[in-house]
Amino acid sequence: MTRFSGCALFVCRVYENEFFKQDWRSKGKAQIFQFIFMKWLLCFLIGMIVCLVGFCNNLAVENLAGIKFVVTSNMMLERRFLLAFLIFFVSNLVLTLFASTITALIAPTATGSGIPEVKAYLNGVDAPGIFTIRTLIVKIIGSITAVSSSLLIGKAGPMVHTGACVAALLGQGGSKRYGLTWKWLRFFKNDRDRRDLIICGSAAGIAAAFRAPVGGVLFALEGMASWWGSALLWRVFFTAAIVAILLRAMIDLCLSGKCGLFGKGGLIMFDAYSASVSYHLVDVPPVFILGVIGGILGSLFNLMLSKVLRIYNFINEKGSVFKILLACVISIFTSCLLFGLPWLASCRPCPPHPTEPCPTIGRSGIYKKFQCPPHHYNDLASLIFNTNDDAIKNLFSKNTDDEFEFISVFIFFIICFFLSIFSYGIVAPAGLFVPVIVTGACYGRIVGMLLGKKSSLNHGLYAVLGAASFLGGSMRTAVSLCVIILELTNNLLLLPLIMMVLFISKTVADAFSANIYDIIMKAKGLPYLGTRAEPYTRQLTVGDIVTGPLQTFNGIEKVRNIVFILKTTGHNGFPVIDEPPISEAPVLFGIILRDHLLTLLEKKAFLSSPMATSNEVFNKFSADDFAKKGSSKVPLKIEDIRLSDEEMDMFIDLHPYTNASPYTVVETMSLGKALTLFRELGLRHLLVVPKITSRSPVVGILTRHDFMPEHISSLHPFLARNKEKRLRF
Repeated sequence: MTRFSGCALFVCRVYENEFFKQDWRSKGKAQIFQFIFMKWLLCFLIGMIVCLVGFCNNLAVENLAGIKFVVTSNMMLERRFLLAFLIFFVSNLVLTLFASTITALIAPTATGSGIPEVKAYLNGVDAPGIFTIRTLIVKIIGSITAVSSSLLIGKAGPMVHTGACVAALLGQGGSKRYGLTWKWLRFFKNDRDRRDLIICGSAAGIAAAFRAPVGGVLFALEGMASWWGSALLWRVFFTAAIVAILLRAMIDLCLSGKCGLFGKGGLIMFDAYSASVSYHLVDVPPVFILGVIGGILGSLFNLMLSKVLRIYNFINEKGSVFKILLACVISIFTSCLLFGLPWLASCRPCPPHPTEPCPTIGRSGIYKKFQCPPHHYNDLASLIFNTNDDAIKNLFSKNTDDEFEFISVFIFFIICFFLSIFSYGIVAPAGLFVPVIVTGACYGRIVGMLLGKKSSLNHGLYAVLGAASFLGGSMRTAVSLCVIILELTNNLLLLPLIMMVLFISKTVADAFSANIYDIIMKAKGLPYLGTRAEPYTRQLTVGDIVTGPLQTFNGIEKVRNIVFILKTTGHNGFPVIDEPPISEAPVLFGIILRDHLLTLLEKKAFLSSPMATSNEVFNKFSADDFAKKGSSKVPLKIEDIRLSDEEMDMFIDLHPYTNASPYTVVETMSLGKALTLFRELGLRHLLVVPKITSRSPVVGILTRHDFMPEHISSLHPFLARNKEKRLRF
């Protein structure tokens, strides 16, 4: 797992200096229409590209893994068991080695699912390198090979990151670093517009991975975005609709058999529909217990995963070789378990009226022959010796209450629970959605088996409810998960029970731990601001938190002073104060960013005397000079700028380049209210002004760092010692 340090922060609001205002005032109706049209066009392009990537991803995984299982099964039919194991073992190891090598050496930021990084970005944290072309390519190829290697990982999380990468690259007009640029796409010059596109890409990723367009929209709303608006909702919905329409068309092509081993599921991946399903009041208590245990198991899963990630971080710090070796060790251990455990299960005779050919010959099916004699099947092999998607289909399948033994499902549950924990942290693109669904489905079937005939629900429906409870206990996005499960299974009749089990599991799990993505973000060092202000923030004011010394600039500042402050501090925002004779008394004019100061120094917008700039400055600069730089562009540093002694003694009029309408709070405002304002508005800097006007016009600046619990506890340790006011980390 990649740990980020020195993450850049950005503001999700428009930086309103004079150049931005002039740029918008100069736009005519045609340009405004073009701007709006480009937003919708990019949404269409995002949906189309992400759909193609998701389809090809599924196509590649199903065929790559399918060929592996077909060849291995053929060797098993010929009773050449050792050769079958070697083929299975070597193919898994080669695929894992390839995925981990390209990830470790080319794009370490492609490690994991990518959802924590995208979620942190939408919260205002820009981790370096997460949206580059290199990351996108490695994410796609690495996900295909890693998932095909029989590791217990999923491809849904990497698809979210893939969609976000596609959106980010389109929003910035491509990548200058690799010469892939499209000037006609460069319409979005601020973080707000690019953030909206990345939300669209995240929704498209879920829609393409699970073929769940509405679930993708809700997941982006509930689980990813820190800010939402009605206009954005329509664009996200449009993007997901494009994914659904194109995916439907491409899957129809596969129904003719042109896609190899893929393409028979339509838009419903795991069909658990039953027209005769009914449930009564007697079924509610077992479902309630299912939700409670799912919440406990989900929080336990999160806790154990956080411990494993700490160990993996220690190993990964030793270098790329150790990262790759760790991935190979996990692959070897997984292959041995998956091939060896079915030998412990007894062969079962085929049922008299099977729903499909028994035993199954080939890649997938409920009745895997494995080592059994004719007309017999190995139920544990039907679960273990399969792709993750096929295992879920078998667990969700209807009218299969007698096809699996209790001990086989229990063994598979234990294997899935622990292998999903140990497989996630390796240096390869890996998602958690599918492993959690598999594990929860096993647990649900176990509950159904224990209840037996006492419940009117079949075991496949209990597997669906178990998957929902485990997802709710681990990920905590109840509304979107409910819709995703409904779209996955085509089982609308179970909506009330799914809602209940998700609500219960989420409520129980919230009492024990945070959701899995918040835990991973903390392990990666991403300073994420949660939605809820902690109780202790109501006991503090912003004046209790701001720390000095505060660095400010005059409205007309000497170049030497600007260079000195930029070299001696790492701050990214500086208040601009007008003092006599420019104003009658010291007054806060606004705030200017470090990047804009560096641009002014690089362009040498200097004055020989401390006087106001004329309108000619608008001819020298444009709004593009202060626009958001692309993710592949190397940031400008103060050390890169060379100035003579004569230039150092000159002046810069900062007024035209300063945001003259910054957000401010009075120093007596509660920290909780300031935190809510900071997060909801997507701010990077929040200026603190004094309550008494006779003081300096600005007391300090609140940044994301000031709201972090670790920082607050260092300033006020008594809060951590007091049980009633204890900090929650």
